[in-house]
Amino acid sequence: MIPLRISEDAIEDLKDGYLFYEAQQRGWVTTSRVVYGRISKGYACMPGFTAWCTGDYHRLLSRVFPFGIFYTIEDATAVVWAVVDLRRDPTWIRQRLNE
Repeated sequence: MIPLRISEDAIEDLKDGYLFYEAQQRGWVTTSRVVYGRISKGYACMPGFTAWCTGDYHRLLSRVFPFGIFYTIEDATAVVWAVVDLRRDPTWIRQRLNE
């Protein structure tokens, strides 16, 4: 497993996603399923599981929800900067990552 750090912005994204899906069906989702199930198991470093996105960002797809997990690798640590609903406008997503 590789070390994982989640930024405050990504934590807010997770909270927003959690609240959205909880409103759809109570008790169906946990925030840990969105991120930890993929990155912390080492998928972030495995070719074919991630895609380069923009700048230094990589994108990993959530298995259950339509979310992209955007992260960088810094000093052998995966740093999650955003967890974004991929149904959003791609221009908005790029702007969000460039903030």
